Formats: sequence, structure tokens, C-alpha cells
Amino acid sequence: MYIADVMRRSGRSIRSAKGRTLLTALAIAVGTFALSLTLAASNGAQKFVDQIISDNFDPAELIVAADESITSNASPSKPQQYDPSFGSTASGAGATIQVKRITDEDIKKIRALNSVESVREGIQLNVLYVTREGQNKYVATIAGLSPSQKPETLAGDVQQPPQDQTILIPEAFVQSLGFANASDAIGQKITVAVRKPINPASLDPAVLLEIQANPQKLDEITASSIVFEEYVIAAVLKKPTTSQPGTELYLYVNNADARRLQDISTTGTAEFGKFFTVNVKVKNGENPTTLEAAQKDLKDLGYFSLSVKETQAFLNQAIGILQAVVVTFGAIAVVASIFGIINTMYISVLQRTREIGLMKALGMRKRDIGRLFRFEAALIGLLGGLIGTGLSLVAGLIGNPAIRKAIDYDGNLIIFEPLQLGGLVILLIFVSIFAGWLPSRKAAKLDPIEALRTE
Repeated sequence: MYIADVMRRSGRSIRSAKGRTLLTALAIAVGTFALSLTLAASNGAQKFVDQIISDNFDPAELIVAADESITSNASPSKPQQYDPSFGSTASGAGATIQVKRITDEDIKKIRALNSVESVREGIQLNVLYVTREGQNKYVATIAGLSPSQKPETLAGDVQQPPQDQTILIPEAFVQSLGFANASDAIGQKITVAVRKPINPASLDPAVLLEIQANPQKLDEITASSIVFEEYVIAAVLKKPTTSQPGTELYLYVNNADARRLQDISTTGTAEFGKFFTVNVKVKNGENPTTLEAAQKDLKDLGYFSLSVKETQAFLNQAIGILQAVVVTFGAIAVVASIFGIINTMYISVLQRTREIGLMKALGMRKRDIGRLFRFEAALIGLLGGLIGTGLSLVAGLIGNPAIRKAIDYDGNLIIFEPLQLGGLVILLIFVSIFAGWLPSRKAAKLDPIEALRTE
């Protein structure tokens, strides 16, 4: 019997048991829906991560630190011995840890490497507040604008690097600082307040005695230690969707201004001239071999580095873990549907015992009988796969506009790849054939005489 004839007969058998076939296919469709939607969501998430990386990082740059815990994101597992030359910070759980900082002397050593093109301090400074005349004061973080950052603006222009004493403010600060709109803010001045540290040892003994007698005197001294700097607003930044997480409210200045503000806030303290990280641009760093060689040079000097590619891999690893969890649940649904196919095919064999006996009596071979039932199982798998992927496509069409509106993102976060969907459907067909193997063997082994006697 020709394979085409077997396939046509399988199709007729499927159509004659529409209800049972549809229910079995829907069981497969549930797992297919979960798997295809998960794959599409992970595609979108990876594209989103890639966009964040390309909009904020230079692939030729390395993030360099003097402490391995910064680049490896690892917390110490045992108590640390106190070292006054180290800076203190808080771990993710809030515990105080000491971190070795990069110093100006370290920066000189790094700049001296032949493979290094430039070094830029990593500065994120929590200033006392920002304000303008007649308006409230707001806490703020000021950072140096990276040359690789490409922020979108609502008004004004972003120059690389920004001019001295100019500042880029986020959209959220426009109303807070009393501007009518983004355009109204351009060219206006805002005041940045930074507190100079007070060293009690430098105070006059008479002043110390006065503070003991009148604690309010300390408030006066503290107030006099505040340094005010004026900046002209050069641009208002659009609310970002592909910025580094946690930087949505950053105000940006050029790196020289950021360094000066940090120096003001740390003068006379152990934190002066120290940085958690520096950004090192490597000559011809787009070449992976050159970048790896520069990382080795830095390691030989005792520094730890993280490339953009490694950062991207870390973010994608987190996505992969979430993807694996959802895929596991989808796979469980598919495995459960296998038993449904086996059950359906066994019932079909029992109901068609006399038909099988008649086909054998008329000369149909065992191999063709087995193929008949395996083709039926394959058609059920195909139907379930098409229903599941079809529903996921509909979910994507509905979900993408809603997601874009919710996070103000221009791209899609549910991205279907035809090869993935096709491969998933083909996989389900083979899974269904595997599930129908035992029932098909039972049908192929039936004795025609005994089968024809069956009521």
C-alpha cells in the first residue's frame, strides 16, 4: 500500500472522530502555547538587553576595579579585616563590606599601558540637592555622561562631551523644578548643592567649646560648608526605556565637572580621589583578541575587569534561568499530553479492531497498519502544534501593543522566530509519533481471524 494512501486513510479516520481528536490536540496545544510564547518572550528580552548594552556601553571599553567583588558581583563569605584605606559600602542584603578602590595612582598605571587609549572615572555622586530660585529642593544623583550613551531628548541637544557647567536633566525633573515644559527648561540655570566634609580636628578649640555649649552652632558650621554651583540646562532627556536599571533619574554633566563635584564632597576624607570603577577604552578594543590581551595586562597589574560582552552574558543568563523555569512547565504539559495521545490511539485500536482485521484479510501488511496509526498520531500532534502556535501568535499581537504602551518602548518584546515555531511543531509531531508507537504495534500484531470475530 502506498504511503499516500495510508496518509489519506489516516486523515479520514481523524475526521471521523473529530471530538476525541480535538480534545487530544488541545491538550498538546496548551504546552505548545506556553513553549512558543516563552521562546518569543525570551527573544524579545534578549533584544531588549542588547539594546540596553548598545545604548549605554562601548564594546571597546572595560569596566575596571581594584576589588574582584565588584566585577564578579560576589559578597565576602567571611568577616573582613578593617582597612582604613578601603571604602565601605553596603552589599545587596544591606551588610557593610569593605571594597578596595581605584586611586589616582592606579589610574596613572592603567593609562601607562600600551593597550589603553583612555581612562574615565566611574562617578555617580549623590549631591545634597538640586534646586532653582523659588522652587523646592530635590535629592539627586549626578554622573558623568559616557561617550557611548545615546540618550533621547525632549528638548535641547546632547553634546559629547557636554560643555562645562552644563547639565542634562531627566524628564521627571521638569515639573518638579517649576518649568512649564521641556523647552521652557533649556538655557535656564539650576543650583547644585554639595556639602564639603567637616574635619573636627581642623576646628578651632574655641569653636569646639562653643559647639559643646550650644549644639545649634554645629548646624551653622554645617550650613556654611555647603558649596553651591550653577549649571545651565542643555537638554531634557526623554524617559528612557533602554537605560541601565536605576539610572532613570540621573542628571548628567561632563566627566570633569563630575570629578570636581566629587572632589568637593570628599576633600579631607579617606574617600578623596577614589573610585569603585573606571572605564578603560582599549585601542582597537572592538577586536576580541585585543580586548582579551588588555584584560590580561590589567590582571597582571592586579586589577579586575569586566567587558561589555561579559556584562551582556550575565544579563542573558538571568533571562535564560527564567526561560528555563517556564519552558519546564510547558514541557510538563507536553509530556502529560503524550499520555492523552496514547489513550486516544488505544481507544481507536479497540474501536476499529474488526476494521483492522478486514484490512489484514484483504492483504494490508503489518507495516502499513502500524504506519496508519502512527500517521494518525502525527496528525494529532500537527493539529495541536498549529493550534498552540496560532494562539501564541494571537497573544503576541495583542500583548505587544499593550507592552509598548506600558513601558513606552518602540520595539516588540514578544518576538516570534519562524524557525523556532517550525522546529517546535516538527518536534511535537515526532513526540506524537513516539506516543502512538505502542498502540500502532498492538494494531499491527492483531490476528486477522480473531479481529474479525470481535463484536
